[in-house]
Amino acid sequence: MGIFSKFVAKLKGQSTADPLDWKVLEEELLAADIGPTLTAEIIKSAQSLKGDDALASLTNILKSHLSTKSRELSVASDVRAILVVGVNGTGKTTSVAKLANLIHSFNSSVMLAAADTFRAAAVNQLQTWGERIGVPVISGKDGAEPASVAFDAAIAAKEAAVKFLIIDTAGRLHNKNDLMAELGKIRRVIEKTLPISEVLLVIDATTGQNGIAQAKIFAEAVDVTGLIVTKLDGSARGGIALAIESALDIPIKFIGTGEGERDFAPFDPERYLNGLVND
Repeated sequence: MGIFSKFVAKLKGQSTADPLDWKVLEEELLAADIGPTLTAEIIKSAQSLKGDDALASLTNILKSHLSTKSRELSVASDVRAILVVGVNGTGKTTSVAKLANLIHSFNSSVMLAAADTFRAAAVNQLQTWGERIGVPVISGKDGAEPASVAFDAAIAAKEAAVKFLIIDTAGRLHNKNDLMAELGKIRRVIEKTLPISEVLLVIDATTGQNGIAQAKIFAEAVDVTGLIVTKLDGSARGGIALAIESALDIPIKFIGTGEGERDFAPFDPERYLNGLVND
């Protein structure tokens, strides 16, 4: 059931809500990871709603907090290099593979770079995915420098004239300055050969408000252009997507909803808002 469904149902046929209704709504918003700041803004705007137009008006209030930036992948260059970043455990490597599979399904050529060299398992995982979906994977020797792998992949992608090069990077804590600086180095190395068209940050929806803190730091380090939100498989905690876009104006471009290779899709704002309000 959507966050607002009970509230909207109670408003129908009434001109106003009572103080208890607003308290209940506030609790539901906070439980859904909307966050205290955005919760206060939404309630303030919603207090002028009337029963007959509550649903449409509430949807518009929520929509006003979503980013208006493009959710399409940039097509600014011949070979579109996409740098994928995030903290450990967000599903970053799996998201890289799923994004490659989605692009590949539209008959676009894709190459992957296994630049998460700190974890042999991540390299093996990406290579396995590459074989499964029919996409080449560029990797280095064990312990290779991430920037070196990224550079080799950029050269290979340019020579092969693929449309998309997706670079997986090591998961890192957003509060570790040296690791964040390394992301900047990877970016600079790639840009010697190819322009980076996108930097996508993977956020786990279940991390709640900590996801906003992560996004702020990553955005400062590598100029994040879009988000991939994983584990967004229900409205119970799905408010974090709205909270992140409202706080940072970074558009969510893709969502992951499960473990399967097809459990990945472009983010649909209308469907998302409908889920928050109605489902």
